[in-house]
Amino acid sequence: MYGAYTSLRGMQRTQIYLSERERQGLQALALRSGRSQSALIREAIDSFLERQQPESRLARLRQARGLWADRENLPSWPDLRLEFDRQPIAGS
Repeated sequence: MYGAYTSLRGMQRTQIYLSERERQGLQALALRSGRSQSALIREAIDSFLERQQPESRLARLRQARGLWADRENLPSWPDLRLEFDRQPIAGS
């Protein structure tokens, strides 16, 4: 067991607590994908960290710019504003 760990250069061992639902879901995903639970956790952390980078967020915003530019069936801004103004405020 430890021999396999020591071959993972540049990695440090850590411990996390998972709910029973998280543990079962992770175990099922590992079995379906044929990947280790550790690999899945590392991938999820890498993905989360990537999404938190300001330059990554800006790149995603730039990619989405004009996404609906060719749509003809969208309401106008004044129509949207009227709809929002008609809706009651929650809790009042």
